Amino acid sequence: MKLFGSSGIRGIANKDITPELALNIGLVLGSRKKTAVIGRDPRVSAPMIEHALIAGMTAAGCAVTGIGLVTTPTLAYAAREYECGVMVTASHNPAEYVGIKLWNPDGMAFDSAQQDEIEKAIEDADFSRAPWNEIGEFEEDGKATRAHMNMIKKLVGSSSLKVVLDCGCGAGGIITPYLLQELGCEVITLNAQPDGHFPARNPEPNDENLSLLKKAVVNFGADLGIAHDGDADRMMAVDENGNFVSGDELLAIFGLFECNGSNGKVIVPVDTSMMVDDCLKGSEIVRTRVGDVYIAESIKQYGAIYGGEPSGSWIFPKISYCPDGIYAAAKLAEIVKEKKLSELREGLPRYATKRGAFPCANEKKAKLMEKVKVELEPLGKVLDIDGIRVEMDKGWVLVRPSGTEAKMRITAEARENVDEVFEMAEKIVKEALK
Repeated sequence: MKLFGSSGIRGIANKDITPELALNIGLVLGSRKKTAVIGRDPRVSAPMIEHALIAGMTAAGCAVTGIGLVTTPTLAYAAREYECGVMVTASHNPAEYVGIKLWNPDGMAFDSAQQDEIEKAIEDADFSRAPWNEIGEFEEDGKATRAHMNMIKKLVGSSSLKVVLDCGCGAGGIITPYLLQELGCEVITLNAQPDGHFPARNPEPNDENLSLLKKAVVNFGADLGIAHDGDADRMMAVDENGNFVSGDELLAIFGLFECNGSNGKVIVPVDTSMMVDDCLKGSEIVRTRVGDVYIAESIKQYGAIYGGEPSGSWIFPKISYCPDGIYAAAKLAEIVKEKKLSELREGLPRYATKRGAFPCANEKKAKLMEKVKVELEPLGKVLDIDGIRVEMDKGWVLVRPSGTEAKMRITAEARENVDEVFEMAEKIVKEALK
């Protein structure tokens, strides 16, 4: 049984992720943990899954604290006072999806070994039910969001920027606007009301989905635009000219300020631009598998200063091993008060990048990758920790299966003729899909 992808358990509500599955996950967790904290994003199906998890954990004798509608980084920060944290979210996925993500007290998601243990226990029905007089207690606590805000305020300086904030109708609407205001920003909000139907835009904060934010930044004369996904573990940005800032650019910008010229390690996934390597020459860049859990594992393993993904996940280990879009928003507001975001971008090396995805059933991914590897290996130096990345003189190309969707992804970057590199990989994938 394979439940976990690159970012927790995720699927269509009431089809892939059912109350019965959530109940069994809760029974397995409750049989192994004495205390747990649980939260949810605003998805329509989230309360259903949350209640089933609570029922399972308490039935197994675990004491559970519910903190209600919160962001994922808030839940991960709250987990420091419990044996584990449970977040009901599908992050950036569309409204019909729901998911479950499990957290350790240090803010790191359950690692591969812990995930394997959960999957095997569910398959073997390896859990226990407590006698009636030892059923776990359930209580509610409404202080988690304020505690998260107070922690960030101690670490980030004030800023008087005018910021347009697009919360995407996700959980970020209950924390980020207020945090930025308390830091001194003038905040104009878009889609700040939590709504599990996500009526304004797709929850993923990418360039395509942020047209309203880009226009609003220009129309309001703002200094900065910020966007979250459904659970606000991700944060993306728009500069004062209304231009979307790529994830690779943000990786480099945050890296410059976190590393501050040191020779420490920075963890990035295999699909990260050469821009980061060239920009952070004093640091050692370590590439790992795509997925915030793998970034966090490597940050902990190598004692890295910082790490993140171009998709919008930024991990600052001084506060948590969880991607924290709330902290990232506040930190970016602090950075940009000294120098305009467009000027920071102009100082970065730049290479042409092209990304694409093709539908591919999950059961066909392994065979397809075997075919792709045979075709790509002769072309250059191969890194196969996650998919197949081939480094060539003119640049690199990565073909990898998505960890959360039935898709194959292609990323290409080149010093020149990126279309040529991408189309070469595209042709190989299409042939393998036949």
